[in-house]
Amino acid sequence: MTQPSTRQTDGLAPSLRRLHLRRDVPAGWIRCSTALAGPGFFDEWRTRLTGWLRREYGEAPPRTADAYLIAWYLHVPAQVGALLLHHERRVPALRPVDLAFRVGAGQPYPDALAVLGDGFRCLPTDPASAAPGATVVRDERALAAVLRARYTAHAAQFVQAYGPHSRFGRRTLWAAATDALENALWGAGRAGGTAEAEGAGVADAALVLDTRYPPLTSASTLRLVDRDWTRRRESCCFSYLLPAESECDGCPRTCSR
Repeated sequence: MTQPSTRQTDGLAPSLRRLHLRRDVPAGWIRCSTALAGPGFFDEWRTRLTGWLRREYGEAPPRTADAYLIAWYLHVPAQVGALLLHHERRVPALRPVDLAFRVGAGQPYPDALAVLGDGFRCLPTDPASAAPGATVVRDERALAAVLRARYTAHAAQFVQAYGPHSRFGRRTLWAAATDALENALWGAGRAGGTAEAEGAGVADAALVLDTRYPPLTSASTLRLVDRDWTRRRESCCFSYLLPAESECDGCPRTCSR
């Protein structure tokens, strides 16, 4: 991927300015394909996550730890795809071998992401459309379809690799995958800090998830409520099991379908 693929992400808030272009996987980072190759990485990550929950909340319910790990892993391909679609109208390769991430030393959350491949899909008007690695697609709807397909393919490999070690079934795993994608698309807009920018993120979510695309479990559920955008979650994060916590807004346990 050419360097301009992140030129507009430079203005993001520090919490989102974590997308890098690099060929290597430095010490402390892990390639997604390595994480998915066996249960060892996820066992270690769950142990760290459980310890962090216990330190932060005094308890670490197993379902909560499992739900957090699922959401945090799926955040990696979802965030990369959403940021580059939103800011550059490009979709990079999202295969596990093409992405890497670093888990934070404090909160065990992916705190930096890396795109390792050179290829990307883009629009005919993209200034880098003639660059090596660029493949031009017809329009924004076609670009959205590429993102959806590439993200779903990555999520399918995660479901296959992690599913046997999870407390949850395939439907719940795909519900979490749906949440991760829509939250990333919405969040890419919200990071702009204006109602207009948030609206653009909502529009991206409606473009990518204009209907249900199985095995994803829902079309976009974003809607305006009292002038604020909100969405109905497809999966539960089980944070309500933590001391003094309650269900999140839009939780499927309390929100009508």
